[in-house]
Amino acid sequence: MFKEFFDGLLEGKLIGVRCKDCGDIICPPKSTCSCGSRNLENFELSGRGKIVSYTVTYVAPLGYDNEVPYVVAMVELDEGPWIVGRLDVDAEIAEREDLIGRRVEVFGKEFPTEQFYPDKRRRVVPMFKLID
Repeated sequence: MFKEFFDGLLEGKLIGVRCKDCGDIICPPKSTCSCGSRNLENFELSGRGKIVSYTVTYVAPLGYDNEVPYVVAMVELDEGPWIVGRLDVDAEIAEREDLIGRRVEVFGKEFPTEQFYPDKRRRVVPMFKLID
């Protein structure tokens, strides 16, 4: 399920899971629903939503030093789940403008892997671009 999530991002798709018991949609995917069920199926979301919060990161965690500054956003997807990713805007724009409520669309971007990242072959990051 996680491989499909990251592969989908690189193809411009957002793959989550839907619980066959309660109907909840979960993204990013997990192996268990909040209702306790493991009866889940892959579900393609629209990949669109609105920014509910964001911050500019100037001091990066170890291994990400070359990527700062970058903008991290919490997005409420049209289907309901909230997902965190990077916002594809300059840090200066994020500092100057109020981006809360702006519409976005998800895509994936590959970054160099680092020592603490579990997949040593690739690191795919959920990204958002403004669409309004």
